[in-house]
Formats: sequence, C-alpha cells, structure tokens
Amino acid sequence: MSIPRTVLPLQIRKIIFEKFNDANLRFTNDEIFELLKSDGLDSSLTIDDVEQYFNQLRDEGLIRQIAQNFTTNWYKLFDVVEKIKCNSCNQEVYLGKLEPRVCPNSECKATI
Repeated sequence: MSIPRTVLPLQIRKIIFEKFNDANLRFTNDEIFELLKSDGLDSSLTIDDVEQYFNQLRDEGLIRQIAQNFTTNWYKLFDVVEKIKCNSCNQEVYLGKLEPRVCPNSECKATI
C-alpha cells in the first residue's frame, strides 16, 4: 500500500510524535524519509520530493531547521507534539503545543 501524497504531512507529523517527540532531540529529514519508505511510501519518490512537506511543517511552526548538509536537514521541535482527535474529520492529528489549534488535515482545516 502506498502513502498518498495528500497524507504525507500528516504521516510525517505522526512519525515525529512517535519517534522524536522531545524538544531537545535532533532529527533529520533523511531519518523520517526512511521511516516513510518502510511505511509504504511510493518507491519512485525521492528525498527531494518530500522537501516541500518539511518546509510546510517549518512554516506552520512545528519544527525549526538547525543545520543543513546538501539534502540532509537537521530539525528540532519547538515544543512537544500532542495527539488530538479532530471532531470535524474524525482523525487523530498531531500538533505541537505552540501551534494554532487548527486541524492539519488539508481536507479539513477545522478549529480544534
């Protein structure tokens, strides 16, 4: 089963919640990309194809970039991530404590 592109930002948030949910931890886009591949990411996608989703998470205030080396970017969380159930789309979503309480599901965007 392949992860649909529309779900990638949500899947990245879930991986961050499950594996890197500590504001003192550093993690890379490569680490998350490998986890996405093991979860069924389309094998034709490259690290460059998912860069836009990391930029989106940075722009939304979940992560901050702390270093870069070619295509590898190191990140840290601004604050821990919480798992919240969105009553509008009925999905479990993952938001940083400092992020606005808006569903990150691109098909929902309801206030939580």
